[in-house]
Amino acid sequence: MPRRTATMLASTLMLIALLCAGVFIPVPYSEMSPGPTVNTLGEHDGEPVLQISGRKTYATSGHLNMTTVRVTSADYKMNLVEAVYGWLAHDNKVVPHDTLYPDGKTEEQSTQENAEEFSQSQESAKVAALKELDIPVKSFVIVATVAKDSPSEGVLHAGDVIKAVDGTAVKQPTDVADLVTKHKPGEKVTFTIVPAKEQAAAEKENKTATETEDVTITTKESHDELEKRAIVGITAGTDHTFPFTIDIKLADVGGPSAGLMFSLGIYDKLTPGSLTGGKFVAGTGTIDDDGKVGPIGGIEMKTVGARNKGAQYFLTPAENCASAAKDTPGGLTLVKVHTIEDALGALKDIRTGDTADLPKCTTKG
Repeated sequence: MPRRTATMLASTLMLIALLCAGVFIPVPYSEMSPGPTVNTLGEHDGEPVLQISGRKTYATSGHLNMTTVRVTSADYKMNLVEAVYGWLAHDNKVVPHDTLYPDGKTEEQSTQENAEEFSQSQESAKVAALKELDIPVKSFVIVATVAKDSPSEGVLHAGDVIKAVDGTAVKQPTDVADLVTKHKPGEKVTFTIVPAKEQAAAEKENKTATETEDVTITTKESHDELEKRAIVGITAGTDHTFPFTIDIKLADVGGPSAGLMFSLGIYDKLTPGSLTGGKFVAGTGTIDDDGKVGPIGGIEMKTVGARNKGAQYFLTPAENCASAAKDTPGGLTLVKVHTIEDALGALKDIRTGDTADLPKCTTKG
């Protein structure tokens, strides 16, 4: 066989082998890409995203779109060819698998965690919007989770309202841990609670639950090597009672990052006029009960998804500004926000056309 032919054949076989390796050998990466974007003022799957009853609402216009990121599933095995393509693709991002699914987290665990975060973000969005409107919201401390095989299992239940610990009134979740850790492991602690079922029944009738009961739990020692302390195996959280009904109807979405846009949508529906003035505004950001906007992941994908849908302005958490500004889609203005008040101020400028002084994102923040 002539040397040139042999060399070409060897090179071809080597190329085929490399291509096969690229197709069949998995790599420890996952891919993020722009996901759906939904107008919180509009409809999704044939029904309004925000449904408010028991309170007067007003017509809205324009868009206040929440944005999402699409990710490959936990058990999807990306190959080398796909990873290289993702690295080269402008609108996608390839990241280590453990970034999206740390500690071997399964698809089911991730979905459950995202659903819980999404539910909590809806509650905080409602609270933040109503506080901004000076509409009173009742808050109370609850049992958020009960650890398996803990002293509280079977005694306390998720949703129980914690009124007091050892006779001391509880006003915020951190009070519970502070009062429990005053004990030594093995000592008894008494919780005064309203059982979850009674609380739910009272809320259904728009009443305040008044019947309480005391339960006693024996503490045990924590597994923390640095600080041994007494625990009962629960996490405390906050729940709320609203003066009217606010339902957020949006399936197949998870995580906390839609909080800001939900709160603005609720605010818009409860106030005369249009927050956007008919403009197409999208955005993202977590929100807490006090209206503080927090950072999120996948900001680059969310800005692309928003612009592809037609957004002109994008409300951006201040801590995400530098990253988002590095590759802003053409025609999209990134507006920096720290709080719901910042967002409302920016929307006022947008609807009046006075955008020269909008707090815009830069690569420095």
